[in-house]
Amino acid sequence: MIAADARGRLSDVSTAPVLERAFRSGKPKAVALIINSPGGSPVQSALIGARIRRLAEETRTPVHAFVEDAAASGGYWIASAADDIRCDAASIVGSIGVISSGFGLQGAIGKLGIERRIHTAGRSKSQMDPFQAEKPEDIERLNTLLAQMHGVFIDHVKARRGGKLNTESDLFDGRFWLGAEAVRLGLADDLGHAVPTLKRLYGKKVKFRVFGPRRSVMSRLGLSLAQDALAGIEEAALWARLGI
Repeated sequence: MIAADARGRLSDVSTAPVLERAFRSGKPKAVALIINSPGGSPVQSALIGARIRRLAEETRTPVHAFVEDAAASGGYWIASAADDIRCDAASIVGSIGVISSGFGLQGAIGKLGIERRIHTAGRSKSQMDPFQAEKPEDIERLNTLLAQMHGVFIDHVKARRGGKLNTESDLFDGRFWLGAEAVRLGLADDLGHAVPTLKRLYGKKVKFRVFGPRRSVMSRLGLSLAQDALAGIEEAALWARLGI
């Protein structure tokens, strides 16, 4: 899952040192991104994607993306930062859209005899408060923001994938596809797995160096159980949207 909280998730903070080492250690012939993400924060996705492009251009290093279970939503944003994308036939690819979700709890607190008290300076400061009924003007404002964010996502994919995209289908309505169909639609370049593909591209004697995020000391010692449990529930919900 992609989120600003770096605890067990992908964020610009957690991936920055990994990417720096991958691109700058020993002048690699190429960098391969092994991607398995249901998405998450659009801003963190954009920051990670921008960092990949910046490092690729500074070091003049080709970047290959390989999708495992999924590169969906923000996961696809990051995948499209690569020069090419390969996936498994059963990989889930796409979900180019933006979602905002929450709960309406005003009925629940009423049944419990709880009175909601809120005071603001600024007419829209309490918009989308889950303990109050939704207001039409708040929904309209939120939909406008989501549409603008969706436009940024679409522009990124078009800039990276360009003429590869199939213009006969609406690729930006939030749907996702399995690998072979994603290739046909231009969202991916080919079916393929990392090791055999990289050996084919760079020779059978190619050597691999693997870089990954390091878990925090607290996480390794099991001292963040409550936060990890909440993060796990949130991540499970994201995967569930993909049917995984």
